[in-house]
Amino acid sequence: MSSALEGVRVLDMTHVQSGPSCTQLLAWLGADVIKLEAPTGDITRQQLRDLPDVDSLYFTMLNCNKRSITLNMKSDRGKEIFIDLVKNSDVLVENFAPGAIDRMGFTWERLQELNPGLVFASIKGFGPGRYENFKAYEVVAQAMGGAMSTTGFEDGPPTATGAQIGDSGTGIHLVAGILAALLQRTHTGKGQRVTVAMQEAVLNLTRVKLRDQQRLTHGPLREYPNDNFNGEVPRSGNASGGGQPGWALRCAPGGPNDYIYVIVQPPGWAPIANLIGKPELAEDPDWATPAARLDKLDKMFALIEQWTEQHTKFEVMDKLNALNVPCGPIMSTAELIADETLADLGAVVEVEHPQRGTFKTVGCPIRLSDSPVDVQTSPGLGEHNSVIYGSLGIDTAELSELKAAGVI
Repeated sequence: MSSALEGVRVLDMTHVQSGPSCTQLLAWLGADVIKLEAPTGDITRQQLRDLPDVDSLYFTMLNCNKRSITLNMKSDRGKEIFIDLVKNSDVLVENFAPGAIDRMGFTWERLQELNPGLVFASIKGFGPGRYENFKAYEVVAQAMGGAMSTTGFEDGPPTATGAQIGDSGTGIHLVAGILAALLQRTHTGKGQRVTVAMQEAVLNLTRVKLRDQQRLTHGPLREYPNDNFNGEVPRSGNASGGGQPGWALRCAPGGPNDYIYVIVQPPGWAPIANLIGKPELAEDPDWATPAARLDKLDKMFALIEQWTEQHTKFEVMDKLNALNVPCGPIMSTAELIADETLADLGAVVEVEHPQRGTFKTVGCPIRLSDSPVDVQTSPGLGEHNSVIYGSLGIDTAELSELKAAGVI
């Protein structure tokens, strides 16, 4: 059975998280992703190691289904080999600092000369302008993209989210751009430049807060639990920020993640009132309508919490779902990695690794009916040098010379 991106070759010059998250998704979708590393390797091979002299989980979980080659781009022969790689690739992806590729002698204009059909994709921290040359990391992008100012509780500091919306969120945006460019190439025959800035990707993911910023010009946002707005969208704890009120409620036995998030839609109020032993509130004019409940959402959720505290979060989930009430238990990382449903879905998979035995990682969240994804282990450093360089006409003897000279 063929894969969706079969026949597409991606030259992956990315490192750390934002770029590798993009190219791993392309690999899962069937592209031949060749990870080009310096002879010392992607820095994440060594970062946060849990086993000595074994590639870290940081690296393995971002580089599955790829092939690895090593190349010293500072050497003349390395640049010659790179030119051959570019000529034989459909996509080149990089997330170096601004101008790094240009300084290597490979501007977009030069790359177009070498391969007019090349899609050249880049992740940068910021777009052109004042911030263009500033360094960006995950939480810097969250800070400057609007996420942190609107995350946390009103009386607390700005807070980063555990979801990597700056790095992996940007990588997913870049995948969309690459696929669009490849599709357009089928009509034009030409490649193009694709760029995504981390700040802008986070901003895109924070768009509902920009919606609310504009709504503030017409008065306070009644669905927020905050009393003060001061001209900007506030941090509102676990409030949904949407049209339907929601909150995280404590459950038994009272551990740090023994909570369930409950959303109270208009049709759900009467069933909830009956479930928690307060059936009279379904008809009480002070409680019966969304408008009546809006100024006492804290009291409403406190009443529901008195009931949820008597049950585990999964018991609450089953009881509320039986009533068609939207809810979701707060699932810890330990629960997620052990969850049988996620394992059956392939959302969490176990992968064989030659040095560490096995490790668990996320599976491909995109499912195509004709192109199932088999998650395979990450490559060893330079594991595919002989195969890939051999396809460029470099024989075994020259490979040995290149290795001795530090070119690969």
